[in-house]
Amino acid sequence: MLSDAPSETPSDVRTTDRLAVELLARTDHGRIATSVRALPFLAFARHIVEDGRVLLRLPRSCGYDRACVGTVVAYGSDNLGFARPGESLWTVQVVGACTAYEPTAAETERFGPAPRLMDGEPYEPVYLSVEPQFGTVHSTDGGLERHFGHTL
Repeated sequence: MLSDAPSETPSDVRTTDRLAVELLARTDHGRIATSVRALPFLAFARHIVEDGRVLLRLPRSCGYDRACVGTVVAYGSDNLGFARPGESLWTVQVVGACTAYEPTAAETERFGPAPRLMDGEPYEPVYLSVEPQFGTVHSTDGGLERHFGHTL
């Protein structure tokens, strides 16, 4: 469940948290961030949003899951690669606890086909779940504010 951050009013935080998850649902891929031996670590992932959780599919061979499961992670995405000319840019991230996850058949289907190879090796997926505790959203030129009718 999303929680309140101390620097904003509770209603603003809940609105921003919901918007962050809603925007993630509009993209297919993002980046997961955590730390490994006190050093920052960033990896790409395929994601879907299900019941307010962010479900991730990553390649098992890279070991990303071992770095993330049982920790607090940040997961983010943006529209930088697909914004049309004149459209505002946005970036979003959620922060929350990461756990191993076994998707349902319907969820696996929603992820779509997995790549055949990862770094020249057969792709074997591993799935994680991030339970967002809070989210942030940033946009250029007031595009999200106009679209959603509130300030971020």
